[in-house]
Amino acid sequence: MKKLINSADSVVEDALNGMAAAHPSLRVRDRVVYRADGPRPGKVGLVSGGGSGHEPLHAGFVGHGMLDAACPGEVFTSPVPDQIIDATNAVDGGAGVLHIVKNYTGDVLNFEMAAELADGVEVVSVLVDDDVAVQDSLYTAGRRGTGATLFVEKMAGALAEEGAPLNEVAAVATEVNERSRSFGIALSSCTVPAAGKPTFDLPETDVELGIGIHGEPGRARVPMVSARELAGVAMEAIHSDLPLQGDLLVMVNGMGGTPLMELYVVFAEVAAFVKGKGARVARSLVGNYVTSLEMQGFSVTVCRLDDRLTRLWDAPVETPGLRWGR
Repeated sequence: MKKLINSADSVVEDALNGMAAAHPSLRVRDRVVYRADGPRPGKVGLVSGGGSGHEPLHAGFVGHGMLDAACPGEVFTSPVPDQIIDATNAVDGGAGVLHIVKNYTGDVLNFEMAAELADGVEVVSVLVDDDVAVQDSLYTAGRRGTGATLFVEKMAGALAEEGAPLNEVAAVATEVNERSRSFGIALSSCTVPAAGKPTFDLPETDVELGIGIHGEPGRARVPMVSARELAGVAMEAIHSDLPLQGDLLVMVNGMGGTPLMELYVVFAEVAAFVKGKGARVARSLVGNYVTSLEMQGFSVTVCRLDDRLTRLWDAPVETPGLRWGR
């Protein structure tokens, strides 16, 4: 195993120290990443979190226009309730707190417990379950939460920044999730530092269709084919579940080990597919946003936009992982 770490035991702590040193707009305390300028009185606080190894999700999306705090667990491991409670109490500006939770069993249970134990804070939770690849997995009951988490955090965060009340922010978060679908494909496995070996075996000649962001198995393992064919598989899966129409926000996301050149090749095929269905790519992202350590592969996430959601997507944002308009 070759990794730029000091030890498997300290990798998350060391990474958080580096993040704090690199970004003065953030502060890190007790395994929670906060906005340095928060909480703001009267503003709904947004808290999310999950296992480390998916960077920049979630800590990289803490800042103006997105999250107020993120709770990183160990690699591919849910944050503990104490982290979430601390974050919830700390970001409450008197208007309540929204928990954005990916649909993984550990995340769901720990966020539920934290919401119950938060110190007199009104908490509403929104579950993200956008992955169309499989209905149930090793870590979930129902669909997994993947790329749409970023969309939810961005658009709900923009509305919270405007001063909207908790029920409206939660409603937008729910709507974004309902309008979004994702599908991922792995070209290789990844290696969790504590394990020291690949999470699963994938021959050089094969790819895994519908992979999860923790290395969970997908729909099928098939021989490697062209980017056009792989993009088609992902888009057909999305289109069959939520027909592509109107203006779309489309993200081609790298899983951590895929060159940007290859992601643009995939995006060209995705855009052509969307056009062929009579829809339009109105907004787009290409890059590493919701990763799985050094896994090679990609995921596609699509959200049906309307005028309000487009405005919220375009609103200024300033985080380590996403920045425009300021």
